[in-house]
Amino acid sequence: MPAVLRKLRPLLLPCSWLYGTGVRIRNLFFDRGLLPSHSYPAPLICVGNLTAGGSGKTPMVEYLIRLLKERYRVGVLSRGYRRKTRGYVLAGVESTAADIGDESHQIKRRYPDVTVAVDANRRRGMRNLLALPEDRRPQVILLDDGFQHRYVRPSLSLLLTDGRRPYYRDRLLPAGRLREPACCAGRADIVVASRCDASLPPAESRIIRDGLNLKPHQSLFFTAVTYLPFRGVFPDARAFGTLDSLQRDDRILLITGIAVPAPLIEAVRKRSEQVEVMTFADHHAFGKRDIRRMETALQRMEPARSLILCTEKDAARIRSNPRFPETWRSRMYYVPIETAVLFGGGEQLNELVLQHVRSFEPLNH
Repeated sequence: MPAVLRKLRPLLLPCSWLYGTGVRIRNLFFDRGLLPSHSYPAPLICVGNLTAGGSGKTPMVEYLIRLLKERYRVGVLSRGYRRKTRGYVLAGVESTAADIGDESHQIKRRYPDVTVAVDANRRRGMRNLLALPEDRRPQVILLDDGFQHRYVRPSLSLLLTDGRRPYYRDRLLPAGRLREPACCAGRADIVVASRCDASLPPAESRIIRDGLNLKPHQSLFFTAVTYLPFRGVFPDARAFGTLDSLQRDDRILLITGIAVPAPLIEAVRKRSEQVEVMTFADHHAFGKRDIRRMETALQRMEPARSLILCTEKDAARIRSNPRFPETWRSRMYYVPIETAVLFGGGEQLNELVLQHVRSFEPLNH
């Protein structure tokens, strides 16, 4: 948390209390049936979190896609944050980040055979997905960032929390980042401590487990980020390599417009001594001023020898942004990531999800 916000936190705590009261009343209305929560005739797996900001939801959605897509027709329903369209949009292979949001665009680009739709109204989105022709209708639907969308009732709920800053160490908005009180984690079936160090010591995992204080029915898993080989943001980028193929004297401009850029920045700086980092807000739309700053940085780094790196989510926005010079296209790369389950828990997590889908029976509500 920035130092300014830490100083303001005592002043913000009353606002957090009022916000928390409103959230608790809303949840009570859903718990008592005073507000409707709809279930559906297909497995609906929610991937969400309690915090505002990144916790690795998109990589977890992609993990579930890889697990399920060879067995079932998979659909993904997201809000499509920061898109320029409205209402329900069914993604196509030509859809851009402006059409469906950068995260949905990333998923559709990686898995073109998966049905991806966006709608801020999740009930309407579900109705439209389930109204598709039978041969296209998803047999399993993944609800991206849907933990607070209680009008839609998931059949299985995965709650992610950043392993470096678990939700029990946080506070409610605006003094902290929590969208709901920590006790609301009890609605989840599976809790995932994400973004952990790949070499997380068992003692530290026990500290996190104790702090989460899960209920008997909840399962806990720990995951880390795996960095994959670089891919060109544009088709004309020349072949390059991986993070491990970087040299100490490689000149790198690293662009990040995600919620938690620190792990990638740290990974790149471990391998090169000449890294210039430009961080932007999550889902940032790069403008003329941003491009000028990048041009200035590249001039300092000898343009002919420099490499431009970004995240996969940034790449989704860069491709459809005409401001990026054509001369940069051959040396712009993104660093794909995947979720890896730690402590040998992958088989257990996979079986929990697959068993849920196999045994799913629609509820009548």
